Amino acid sequence: MILFLAGTSDARELALLMKENGYDLLATVVTENAAISLRESGLEVHVGRLTSNDMAEIIREKQAKVVVDACHPFAEEASKNASQAAKDANVPYIRYERESQTFQHEKVTAVDGYEEAAELVKEKKGVVMLTTGSKTLEIFTEKLRDCKDVQLVARMLPRKDNMEKCQQLGVEQKNIVAMQGPFSKALNKALYEHYGVTLMVTKESGKVGAVDEKLTAALEMGIETIVIKRPKINYETVYSNFTDVLEAVKQVFQNEKIPIE
Repeated sequence: MILFLAGTSDARELALLMKENGYDLLATVVTENAAISLRESGLEVHVGRLTSNDMAEIIREKQAKVVVDACHPFAEEASKNASQAAKDANVPYIRYERESQTFQHEKVTAVDGYEEAAELVKEKKGVVMLTTGSKTLEIFTEKLRDCKDVQLVARMLPRKDNMEKCQQLGVEQKNIVAMQGPFSKALNKALYEHYGVTLMVTKESGKVGAVDEKLTAALEMGIETIVIKRPKINYETVYSNFTDVLEAVKQVFQNEKIPIE
């Protein structure tokens, strides 16, 4: 058994690949929506946020032999919890993370966090498309609440809790883009043009997260972009491709002399 932290499109692909290779796994996701496609593929899924103690208990209960963390590059807390749980349960921890991207352009500014990004938005002003999700929306609305020269357009997943959060934080319906990505460059351009965007804020989530489509579209239209850099976490074992992850998992099972189903 493998405890597998999922929740992104490439994580799902990796989970299915591991299943095809004969591994039994329990996938964990935060939302019921994220669980649907995994269950449809025949995978066992746990829905809900887990502490390190929760994960360690699952590892022991399921007799998992390894933790594979394939959650989003910005799911910092989940990754730290998974790493700690693996240590507490005395099993190996393997991190899969999308390959990082670097963007060099005069209209691209990289920042270390959401607070810094919000301060920069306040300085630059204009029509701002925020593509960083709902989790940190409050940071931006708090910083920009009294800034009359900023129109904040929030792009996020079309979930009820997201819409309720926008309402609570004062984001008008006309300034909400509730759509499931990833988006093509053409669609990004259409949205920028529709709202008259002058500044775009995004996270460095990797190519699978469609950051390059967002950025390319913005730059081709002369739109300035703020890119929030990934959290700095020192993983002991981290890979950016499926082949290496599978090989590492294979080694764990061989060392444990556990047959693959």
